[in-house]
Amino acid sequence: MKKIYFFSIFVCLLLCYNPLQAKKLQVDLSYSSFYSPEHGPYFETYLLVYAKSVNFIKNQNGKSQATIEITMLFKQNDSIKDFKKYDLKSQEISDSNFVNFIDQQRFALPNGNYVFELIIADKNSANTPYKISQEVTIDFPANQVNISGVELIESFKPSTTASIITKSGYDLIPWLSDFYPENLSKITFYAEIYNTEKILGKGEAFLLSYYIESFESLKLQANLIKMKREQCKIVDVVLGEFDISRLPSGNYNLVIEVKDKTNKIVAVNKVFFQRSNPSIRFELKDIAALAVEETFAGKYTNKDTLADYIKSLYPVSTDLEKTFINDQLPKADIRLMQQYFLNFWLQRNNIDPLYEWLIYYKEVEKVNAKYSTRVKKGYDTDRGRVYLQYGPPSDIANKPFDVGVGVGDEGYGTVPYEIWQYYKLKNQSNKKFVFANPDLASNDYTLIHSDAIGEISNPNWRSKLSRQTDVYQEENTKWDQGKAGELYKNPH
Repeated sequence: MKKIYFFSIFVCLLLCYNPLQAKKLQVDLSYSSFYSPEHGPYFETYLLVYAKSVNFIKNQNGKSQATIEITMLFKQNDSIKDFKKYDLKSQEISDSNFVNFIDQQRFALPNGNYVFELIIADKNSANTPYKISQEVTIDFPANQVNISGVELIESFKPSTTASIITKSGYDLIPWLSDFYPENLSKITFYAEIYNTEKILGKGEAFLLSYYIESFESLKLQANLIKMKREQCKIVDVVLGEFDISRLPSGNYNLVIEVKDKTNKIVAVNKVFFQRSNPSIRFELKDIAALAVEETFAGKYTNKDTLADYIKSLYPVSTDLEKTFINDQLPKADIRLMQQYFLNFWLQRNNIDPLYEWLIYYKEVEKVNAKYSTRVKKGYDTDRGRVYLQYGPPSDIANKPFDVGVGVGDEGYGTVPYEIWQYYKLKNQSNKKFVFANPDLASNDYTLIHSDAIGEISNPNWRSKLSRQTDVYQEENTKWDQGKAGELYKNPH
């Protein structure tokens, strides 16, 4: 059965510096899809504007207030299916006690693929309005169990009066980020499950599980799983939370899973989040008892070779494992290195860890041969890291610098760059990575933008491709950046 995934996407929008206004508008955006049995699918947006990033002026009440103009559009094949344009005002303040302000909107939209566009501007600023577009999917098939988007929430309470933040009798205050800093000890979330009565049977039971897994290895995190048996309803509500005070720094998925009475998975949903918890570090005592003498790891007795092997694991390591590579590997003795290396692969395959290592090492040899520079191994470059972490891309559009082309030809106004496209990337579809080589001389391409979850995102990435020269005029550079944008849309 087809699995349906929805992702709350976190986007940080920073406007370029404008000498007329030194402030840079900073906004957090996330969104989720839901389904109403009475009215059909709908799409929710959650917006947080950082008060210190906007301009306040005196209003008619003598108080200071900021105003943000927001336009949201949903397009299909350049046809606008729904839109809203409105002003979002901050609280009135009489001093410098700035309070961030939040906005939530709902759009009734049928199942389908859309381009969601957000245009946002500080009405008290001379800065150019900022625009971002994102492909989104709304998909709630009538013939299968569905799970809504997962809404990360800051807090909730029983509702006394229904409003736009009300769902299933609760007022939900959204958490408008996928980042959880050290001072936050819990993650709270809301989701809905549809069609269990129709597909599984009225009055039937099903198993609801939700848990936290590593984004890189998909390994479940100890003690961060909850399971309960539920009765089928028209809409089944999931309102849960986890204590993450002991969760190490890293990238994770929060997973919601539905199984029928035969223990078959009938629906799954994942949402990505990042955790920063630097006080939790890799504990050497956890691997001190590992016997390595009769294992493949014990056969690696050259310290430099083993250190290189361990460093090559960095692209597929969790943040906790990276602390060992960064902090403890330089002073580790050969036995500790062997224990760490063995433990690393036991965590991936406790039956045949050698098999996992040999498969991975073949890929390391490929990236070392293709992407190494004079000062870096291939696995230590951005292209090597992405290749090892996600596998080979489905398509590569390669635009190297060509000194022989003339003014006005494609490629002359940009540095060498590559656009990688992945048709499937873990639980994501059609994701792209843009690498650029600004120094022209080396083979070291830097990742400047990606739309994949957890990767660097820069909506202005095309400006980083410019290579201004005396003979190449600005209009030609813009033309070349435009060609890069078209190539990004279709890397074939």
